[in-house]
Amino acid sequence: MTVSGNHWLLMAGFLVLFMQAGFAMVEGGLCRSKNSAHTLAMTMMVYPLGCIAFWAFGFALGWGNFAASPVGPGCIASLGRGLLWLNKGIGIGGAAEHIKFGLCGAKGFFLADLDQAGIFSLFFFTMVLMNVAATIPTGAMAERWRWSNFCLYGLWVALPFGIFAHWVWGGGWLAQAGRNWGLGHGAVDFAGSGVVHAMGGMIGLAGAIALGPRIGKYAGKRAQAIPGHSVPMVVLGSLILTVGWFGFNVGWVFAATDVSIGLVAVNTILAGAAGALASMVYLQARRMKPDPSLMCNGLLAGLVAISAPCAFVDPWAAALIGAVAGVLVVLSIFFWDRVHIDDPVGAISIHGAGGLWGLIALGLLANGRYGRGWNGVLRQASAMFADGADGVRGALYGDYGQLAAQLLEAAVLAGFGFLMAYAWFKLSNRITPLRVSAEVEVQGLDLPEMGAVGYPDFTPRGIDTRRWG
Repeated sequence: MTVSGNHWLLMAGFLVLFMQAGFAMVEGGLCRSKNSAHTLAMTMMVYPLGCIAFWAFGFALGWGNFAASPVGPGCIASLGRGLLWLNKGIGIGGAAEHIKFGLCGAKGFFLADLDQAGIFSLFFFTMVLMNVAATIPTGAMAERWRWSNFCLYGLWVALPFGIFAHWVWGGGWLAQAGRNWGLGHGAVDFAGSGVVHAMGGMIGLAGAIALGPRIGKYAGKRAQAIPGHSVPMVVLGSLILTVGWFGFNVGWVFAATDVSIGLVAVNTILAGAAGALASMVYLQARRMKPDPSLMCNGLLAGLVAISAPCAFVDPWAAALIGAVAGVLVVLSIFFWDRVHIDDPVGAISIHGAGGLWGLIALGLLANGRYGRGWNGVLRQASAMFADGADGVRGALYGDYGQLAAQLLEAAVLAGFGFLMAYAWFKLSNRITPLRVSAEVEVQGLDLPEMGAVGYPDFTPRGIDTRRWG
């Protein structure tokens, strides 16, 4: 076991956990003051709810057979041979330890009998990543989601995340698409544009559809603006998220000695900067004002999009990926408003659209200099590179199979994430209502749902606070 690998992963995880503060400020600022306590409480409580669920079953489903994963050996070198204890999975074909089409892990429930430092470090890091995915729908479903139903969601969300994470990160069937079907190196998602962000976006889309729009949002044929109560909170929260993103992306190199660490950091900041700038330029080209919240969305969309390809592309490509994401997020926000799907914070567009674009961008622009042997695919070195490198290559560098693998991952993610979440929200609505009453929504969710208001000095007059106890 190398101490540096465990320390590195834990420090990166601490940064990712701090992203919850950024999410709280972004989502809270973009919602109305009458819902501020409720919105911020969701972004706080989704973390402990998700943590307990991930400990109970999410980690086991995602990483229970990690020792047999094609990417497992590199992680074992960084985190120690204790990871070999993660050696049980469920799938189709092949021997038990080398399943040909992995469906989910089957060891590590409640971390039972896994007293290994490397496993604990891996659990902590993947747990905080899951909580990022879990938090995304709280923005898309804000200002009308009943608290009791939200709590059920917080205990459920580790299920789809764990299963899909196994398919891509745990050596499951999407990761095996390179070895089984010759599709490049299989599905590649370095830091989670798909597994984390697009999954959260698809769950948020399903939830927003199941909930319906906020009262008054689509009064008439056109969307009505419902401004958030604090743009300064949104900007500060976006900058906090940016700092946390370096733990999110750079953490996946697993050790500070990895040669890609500097490239990952540079590509991350370039994509975020290009996303913010592109959003501003696009708005002004359309003769619109440079809305601070939309520029923040552009920044975050650029960071989302680069998460998958950050170790595999050149800096110029990272800037291009971020710029496309910055324009795409604005177009996506306008699109969902046109079809009357209400997303108060733009989470579906930032994480859903931005995440899917990041997967596709990797399939287009990965340069082949990093990722040799990724997902167990070893090929003859490419003549394109003097040093014989043959890592993950996109279509621009001659590997159309990698683009096919990325498109496959994007399609499966969109279908699996949306359908599973939509079914869950319909089922959970039978257990406890998904949406608050119209009276509570107009009043504001803070007092009726939480028993406390976010801004007591600004509670509207005439409201009987005793009624809500």
